[in-house]
Amino acid sequence: MARRVESALAFDELAVGDEWESPGRTVTEADVVGFAGLSGDFNPLHMDHETARHGPFGKPVAHGLLGLAIASGLSSHSPRVATMAFLAILEWKFLHPIAFGDTIRVITRVVALEPRSRGRRGVVTWHRRLVDVRGRTLQEGLTQTLVRGRTPTEPTEDEGPSCAADS
Repeated sequence: MARRVESALAFDELAVGDEWESPGRTVTEADVVGFAGLSGDFNPLHMDHETARHGPFGKPVAHGLLGLAIASGLSSHSPRVATMAFLAILEWKFLHPIAFGDTIRVITRVVALEPRSRGRRGVVTWHRRLVDVRGRTLQEGLTQTLVRGRTPTEPTEDEGPSCAADS
């Protein structure tokens, strides 16, 4: 049986309009408690069931920043890209709450490509949407990453493997 290694996409392999959908992930109460401990945000809206029951959502909800963190993790694999650095959150909107037990996924689309350093890397602007199982957008925004370009010795998918003797 052949072993396959999934390689990360280089800057040159991305095109404006490319889109991916991540696998789903269910947000649990344990996630929220862990995030509260990590962030220090113990707001009763997230932590106190009785207080949250009388709050704007009628139940406890996840931290908005926990949703953003999960979106970042899910989008790091869909697509898998040769990211060198996370550069910016240009815009991010929190549109609907994430409740305990919600299964969420991220839809990622390339909106702009800016080559840098003579093609050795480039800035990618991504539109990311965090959606629930019904497809409702819970959060969305624009982020930028620095992505490695393909080195001159790396073949494209169409070229196949190259050999140093062939150069």
